[in-house]
Amino acid sequence: MGRSRSTGPRRERAAAEAVVEQVDGGLAELRPDRERARGWTLLIDGAPQSYVDLDDPAYLSFEYQRRLGHVIDLAAPPGKPVHAVHLGGGAFTLARYVAATRPRSTQQVVEQDAALVRLVRRALPLDAGARIRVRALDAREGLAKVADGWADLIVADVFSGARTPAHLTSIEFLDEVRRALKPSGVYAANLADGPPLAHLRGQIATAAARFGELALIADSAVLRGKRFGNAILLASDAPLPLAELTRRAASDPHPGRLEHGRALIDFTGGAAPVTDAAAVASPAPPPSVFH
Repeated sequence: MGRSRSTGPRRERAAAEAVVEQVDGGLAELRPDRERARGWTLLIDGAPQSYVDLDDPAYLSFEYQRRLGHVIDLAAPPGKPVHAVHLGGGAFTLARYVAATRPRSTQQVVEQDAALVRLVRRALPLDAGARIRVRALDAREGLAKVADGWADLIVADVFSGARTPAHLTSIEFLDEVRRALKPSGVYAANLADGPPLAHLRGQIATAAARFGELALIADSAVLRGKRFGNAILLASDAPLPLAELTRRAASDPHPGRLEHGRALIDFTGGAAPVTDAAAVASPAPPPSVFH
């Protein structure tokens, strides 16, 4: 789920028509960008989901995707190939980014909406040389098929009707994430919440119950409970590159704040870790978010 767009180079585009099709998750629209020759925004039921520039797959437009891009950049030495799992496909924006910035990476994309996968493959084809396998499965079902200790990076960006499904919010889900990660691997989740931030606090507490290192990147206004928005939760059993993540987040067109350590645990306010038995979907965004 995305909203904010960053500024970027402008180019005249040839006239292109929007592509509108019904997919499993709603009405999908691929809307051409008037400013970038082969730039497209994917919307589901009017909510922006992904942005792709086929000429420049390293260009990340949405605020939350830029933050995930920083995580990808710092997950391994520059240019080094990685094994990456993307839970939630959208328009495959971040898989394209990994392929562009880390050639020879091997990636798995898990996207439950098979009709959306077909639409994106047809209208916004992947580079034939990219090592990207796409599975049309539920995210947790697809994650279970990843070999133990295979992934350097697992990115969760799963929304159904603009809400993260309940079964992707629990300790049991994170047990599967941890199983599939290498000991030095990083888990990054795109979370969305608004005041009183109960979902976000619970997700931090859940990650803290399974991983030794945590960090959170979000707008200050979101962290203060002033508005609904995205937050990127990072978890690992290895040290995270906190100083560089802090610098990059602060220098974005929409600056973000990084929280970690005691301050992040205090932020949870004593929230309990989420289990499968008690899990609920993330809250629906207010209609004003997309207008």
